Amino acid sequence: MDFSILLDRARNTISTDQLQRNQLLWMLLLRTILYTLLLAVSYIFQGSEFDIIIVPANLFILLLLAVYLATIFSAFWLLIYQGSLRKFGFIQTLIDTCFAALLVFFSGSSSSIFSSVFFFPIVAGGLILPRKGGLVAAAAATLLFGALLFLETHRLYPAYILEYVAFPSTSSMANLNNFAVHGLTFFLAAILSAMFGKRLLKTEDALNDSLKNFDRLAVLYKQIFDNISTGIVTIDEEGIITSANAAVDKIVGHNKALALIGKKLATVFPNIELSEENHRLTTDFQKDDGTKVRLGYAHMIIQGSENEKQGSTNPHKIITLRDISEIEKLEQQVRQTEKLAAIGMMSASIAHDFRNPLAAISGSAQVLAKEFSEEGTKSYANFQLTNIIQRESNRLITTISDFLRFSRPEHCHCNWFSLRNCLDEVLQVLRADPVWPATAQIIFDFNRTLDIWADEKQMFTVFNHFIQNGLAFCPAGNERITITAHETKTAQNYDAILVSFHDNGAGIAENQIAQLFEPFFTTRTDGTGLGLAIVKQTIDEHHGTVVAQNAETGGGLFTITIPLP
Repeated sequence: MDFSILLDRARNTISTDQLQRNQLLWMLLLRTILYTLLLAVSYIFQGSEFDIIIVPANLFILLLLAVYLATIFSAFWLLIYQGSLRKFGFIQTLIDTCFAALLVFFSGSSSSIFSSVFFFPIVAGGLILPRKGGLVAAAAATLLFGALLFLETHRLYPAYILEYVAFPSTSSMANLNNFAVHGLTFFLAAILSAMFGKRLLKTEDALNDSLKNFDRLAVLYKQIFDNISTGIVTIDEEGIITSANAAVDKIVGHNKALALIGKKLATVFPNIELSEENHRLTTDFQKDDGTKVRLGYAHMIIQGSENEKQGSTNPHKIITLRDISEIEKLEQQVRQTEKLAAIGMMSASIAHDFRNPLAAISGSAQVLAKEFSEEGTKSYANFQLTNIIQRESNRLITTISDFLRFSRPEHCHCNWFSLRNCLDEVLQVLRADPVWPATAQIIFDFNRTLDIWADEKQMFTVFNHFIQNGLAFCPAGNERITITAHETKTAQNYDAILVSFHDNGAGIAENQIAQLFEPFFTTRTDGTGLGLAIVKQTIDEHHGTVVAQNAETGGGLFTITIPLP
C-alpha cells in the first residue's frame, strides 16, 4: 500500500470556506457563460422569420460588457476577500437578479423569451447559500418582475419593442395574476433549491468528516506501521513488494525500505521460503556492506483481500522480519550458562566430598610427622615427605573451602561492629601462620572508634583476602600494607564507610585490572583465582562497591565502599 497519496490528501483536505469559495467562483464563471450563450442565441435568431423580440446588438454588448466587468471584479475581490463568504454570495445573487431583470426589460418585459433567466440566481443562491440564498434571490426577482410589469403598464419600455409586439391594455387583475404566477414560481424554485442545497451541504459535511477521519486514521496507521520495531513487508500475488516499514531499513540497510517497493521479494530476500508452514523460520541475509545477519521471519495471508476471496493460489501476504543475531547469541549464552551452572553444582558436590578425605589425610600426616620427628635424623626424609603431604592437603582444603564459599554464597546478616577489632582478629589469625613474614608491617590510618555496618564474619574473610593478596606482591623483607578508612558519601548521596588497602608492591598491570575479580583468574603461582572473586561477591551482597587500581605513590590500591543504614 502506498501511503503517500493518503498523506497528501490528508494535508490538502479542502475546508468548508475553501469549498464555498470555489462554488462562488463557479457561479461567476457560469454567469459569463450564460450571458455569452444568450448573445449567441440573439444573433442566431435575429431576423424577420423569427417572431421573437431581439435585444439590439449595441444594448446586448453593453449588458454583456457590464456582466464581464462585474464578474472580473467580483472574482478578483473573492480571491483576496477574507470576510463573510455568505454576505458576498448574497450580493452576487442580487447582482445576477438585476442582470436578469435588465435582460428581460430590454427583451420585452412580460413578453420576453428570457424570463427564465431569473431562475439562475434563484437556483444558484439556493444551492450555494441553502438557508436564505434562494429565498433572497426569489424575493428580489419577484419585486423586479413586479417593477417591470409596473413599467409596462405605464408604457415605459424601449420603443423598438413595438416593432415586434403591440402591448394591449391590460387590467390590474391580469398584471396581478401574472405577477403572482411568476412570484409563486420563483419561490417554489427557491424552496426546492434550498432543500437540495441543504441536503448537498449535509452530504458534503458528512463526506468531508469521513475523509478527515479516514485520512487521520491513515496517518496514524502509517505512524504505527513505521514505528513498529519488527520489519513488515507486504507482497501481492506476484511476489512483488507493495510496502515496507522503517524497521526494514535496519535489516537491509539505511534508507533502503522505500527502494524495495516494486521489487520482487525473491530478489531482495532470496533465502526466504514462503511455501513452508508458518512456524518460526530463520534464514541468513547479507547486507550491501557484506555484513551477515540472522533473520527470523513469519508470513501470513492478508485476510479480506480480493484475490484471497477469489481463492487465489498466491494471495497477498504479510511477512514479518526480525534480526535475531543477538537473540541467538543470548540463547547460546544462556545454554552455556546452564551448562556451567550444572557443572558448578556437580563440582561443588565433588569438592564437598573431597574435603572430608583431605582432612583425614592431613590429620594422619600430622600424626606421622610427629612420630618421625621423635625418631630423629634417621626418619628425617619421611618427616619432610609428611610435611609436604600436610602442606598440600591444607592447601587443597583451603582451595575447596574457597570454591564452596564462591559457589554457595551466604546471605549477609549486618550489624554494627568495630572495624579495628575485626582487623586485629584477622591479623591475629594470619600471624599465627608459620609462613607469615616477620618483617611485615600493617599500618592503620583511621580512627580506632570507627564502626561499620556489615556481616562481621564475611568481612573477616574479605579483609583476610586483601591482606594476604597484598603481602604476596610486596618486596620480601619490606612488606608494608596501609589500611585507611573514613566515612564518605556515595554518588547517590548515601552515607558509607570507605576502606582501602594500599601495598608497597610493584602495582597491577593495566591489562589485568579488569580481570582481577573474575573467578579463577590469578597472577600468583600458588593462587586459586577465587579470593578476589569472593571479595567481589561479598561486597555486592552488601550493596557496596570494590575498585582495584594503582596508587599514585606506587603499589596496588584496593578500595571498598560499604553503605550505612
